[in-house]
Amino acid sequence: MRNDLSFIELNARQRARLLLDQGSFRELLDPFEGIVSPWLGMQGIVPQADDGMVVAKGTIDGQPAVVIAIEGAFQGGSMGEVSGAKMAAALELAAEDNRNGIPTRAVLCLETGGVRLQEANLGLAAIADIHAAIVDLRRYTPVVGIIAGTVGCFGGMSIAAGLCSYLIVTREARLGLNGPQVIEQEAGIDEYDSRDRPFIWSMTGGETRAASGLADALVGDGQKAVKQAMRDALAKGVPAVHRSENYPWYLPRLTKFDTFRQADSQQITRLFSKEDRS
Repeated sequence: MRNDLSFIELNARQRARLLLDQGSFRELLDPFEGIVSPWLGMQGIVPQADDGMVVAKGTIDGQPAVVIAIEGAFQGGSMGEVSGAKMAAALELAAEDNRNGIPTRAVLCLETGGVRLQEANLGLAAIADIHAAIVDLRRYTPVVGIIAGTVGCFGGMSIAAGLCSYLIVTREARLGLNGPQVIEQEAGIDEYDSRDRPFIWSMTGGETRAASGLADALVGDGQKAVKQAMRDALAKGVPAVHRSENYPWYLPRLTKFDTFRQADSQQITRLFSKEDRS
């Protein structure tokens, strides 16, 4: 809608504030706490006071909620020791709330290239904790992921996106296990040209991911549109079968995939689009 302001142009803190009910936003471990990465400074990189991770408590439609938003503008939204611990702990606390009778919802704004190479092992351990926390929490309440742009969601955090109960994307979003530069580096430019933007979006863009059933809702870049899609997803409740639990459906199709052919969006859509998502 033309009168709907851009969601993509918001930073992580603005996104979290928007998604929560007006006046309910309360940030945990905000920049004034001064909890920064202990490793970046040693490598000549200026750390950020919140390590690029915003954790906010509040309400959504009057119900307790936590919104966790990754700041894609800081180190490409990469996950390090501090940022990863903030997200994992917030999800673990939300699960504990649910076990104690407080039905805390969770929404993740995922703009991340995956693990932070400067903190590789620590970042990988944190991402594993995030995966475990999502699987624990989604038993009680939907965990809704949002990928809007401009960074996309890659690496180990793309697995986190796949573990979400519901995933919302825009056309500008991208979702993939490996980023374009990584694929080009390992397989060559003939396999994947990281500078060919139309090709990249046709393969990993939000429109293709939604058409192939790997995302649940495709919305325009609007604040109202994204917030309504989030509300709709939360209202569905916990899915009877999560996407990641439906491996008996996915694995046979992957084994039949012809890897000798150059993949395209039509091939990907045909491979997955017949999934029964009821």
